Amino acid sequence: MVAATKPTATKGAKKTQKVTKKVCIADEFLFTHARNADRDAKQFIINASQPTNDKIFDPSAFTTFLQSRIKVDGLTGNLGERITVTNLNDGKIEVVAHQEFSGRYLKYLTKKFLKKQQLCDWLRVVSTSKGVYELRFYNVVGENEEEDDE
Repeated sequence: MVAATKPTATKGAKKTQKVTKKVCIADEFLFTHARNADRDAKQFIINASQPTNDKIFDPSAFTTFLQSRIKVDGLTGNLGERITVTNLNDGKIEVVAHQEFSGRYLKYLTKKFLKKQQLCDWLRVVSTSKGVYELRFYNVVGENEEEDDE
C-alpha cells in the first residue's frame, strides 16, 4: 500500500487528507497462491472401522456417496484434482482437499449417508481430534439394567 497526503480545500483552515492506493499485481498473487496450494492441503479421516468389522457399514459405498455429493464451486461431483476421496484399509476413508473445505460439511454428509442407509439410530459421528471423525455406536447399556430391576 502506498500512502500519500492530499490537501483539501476548506475555508479558513488547511487540512490534509490521507489517500491510500492499493497496488495489486495479479501475476505475483497467482504465483504465491500456487506455491502455497500444497502447503494448505487439508486432510480429513473418517474412521468407520468398528461398524465395518460388524458388517453394518460399507465404506466403498460411502466413498462413492462422498464423491458424488461433495460440492465444489456450487456443483456436485465436480471434484477434479482439488479434492480426493480415498478408501483406506479397515474401514477408514481419507478426504484430502487442496482448497477451502470444512470438516463440518464432511460431518453433515456423513450424517446424511447414515440417514439414507437407516443407520442413524445406531451410529453417530464423533470428532476425536482435529480432522479425524469416528463412527461410534450409541451406548445402550443403561437400558438393560433398568429392565432387570423391574
